[in-house]
Amino acid sequence: MKIFSSNTLDIPKDLQPITDARREHPAEAGGMSEQQLQRIITAVEDLYRTGNHPQISFCLRRQGKILINRSIGYARGNFADASLQQDITTQQIAAKTTTPICLFSASKLITAMLVHILDEAGEINLLDPISYYIPEYAQRGKRYTTIFHLLSHRGGIPRLEGKVDPEILFDQEEILKRLYAAKPMSASGSKLAYHALTAGYILGEIIERVTQKNLKDYLQEKIASPMEMRCFNYGVAPEFRDEVALNYVTGFYSRFGTDQYLSHVLGADLKTAVQVTNDPRFMDSISPAANIYTSAEEICRFFEMLLNGGEYQGHRIMTSETVFRATLPTSGIKLDHSLLVPMRYALGPMLGNNPVGLYGPMTGQAFGHLGFSNNICWADPQRDISVALLSTGKSVVGTHLPALMKLLYQISTQCPKVERSKRRAIFGTDPKQTEII
Repeated sequence: MKIFSSNTLDIPKDLQPITDARREHPAEAGGMSEQQLQRIITAVEDLYRTGNHPQISFCLRRQGKILINRSIGYARGNFADASLQQDITTQQIAAKTTTPICLFSASKLITAMLVHILDEAGEINLLDPISYYIPEYAQRGKRYTTIFHLLSHRGGIPRLEGKVDPEILFDQEEILKRLYAAKPMSASGSKLAYHALTAGYILGEIIERVTQKNLKDYLQEKIASPMEMRCFNYGVAPEFRDEVALNYVTGFYSRFGTDQYLSHVLGADLKTAVQVTNDPRFMDSISPAANIYTSAEEICRFFEMLLNGGEYQGHRIMTSETVFRATLPTSGIKLDHSLLVPMRYALGPMLGNNPVGLYGPMTGQAFGHLGFSNNICWADPQRDISVALLSTGKSVVGTHLPALMKLLYQISTQCPKVERSKRRAIFGTDPKQTEII
């Protein structure tokens, strides 16, 4: 393996033959001009032209209408440096708007919303200790760690102790045993530190113990089925295996930069993390924090439901009050001791910020989640948009970063803000009461 590698793909001048676009409404249907929409489309194409992403899928809804829904590139067989890849097949499979892509950490938000649905039904209380539902969790000072603490990334267990063998990710029972026996790295509630994998397994276990249902079945019942999702679940069903997009190591690769950072956050280096996600065992398993597979349109549909106060096309998924509680900030912007950057969280979602945030400039009301390493999904009540950007190139640092910033900028500036008096009462309250400063 090279100590340092700049790893990008060859990109054709004409992207039309490798672009799949479907079910798009004209710009005026979403209250935009064709020029505004084209600037965003151009920014998506410019991001692909950096060569950091074998596949990019992008979906934008405004005022409930799908304005952009397209995929560019190849789901498989398109890569640069073979020494960094697990899949070295030369067969290229064209990307489609329906191609299932792993959401990675954006899966956390779905799991969190399932927890909120349980809370809404009165089957759990977010302020209860986890040990109330999982007695084994009370070990080594974790007796009073609450569900609230885990949802807000203040649970004190941001990662597994010691060196993590990637094989453990295929053994859910072993992960849970280690988490039950783990000593917190900090007192519950005292330190903000992103829980990349750990909290998801505990929250998933709470859901399964309380409902007495498999997590896949519960997600299907509460969200995927009523929202008519084709492929929206933990892992990949057998009928979608031939379609699923594989992930690739791209961008600048340095063992002494990228790998050190990812080992701090995930417990694994970049190549290992990517190879694990392409393993059929990962697609067979349930990883509540990391392995929901779906299309950009379907995850965008999920955020449209949240933007609409928990309802989608006549189906009530959750109450507007539940959406409000789930997206309420738990604190101001603070240093995240895992990600090592300032962050702002709600009870599940990552929040935007003013003047600049995760989702572009002046996105203080936006809520969503990032996924390793360039998946970004969010909703922005101020602009009445829901957005999903999914990619299969796992660049952490690369030539794509300026283009990604430009895309976020174009979305924020080209999608007009809605006058406060005309905004949807997204949370069942006066919009003035939900303004986030």
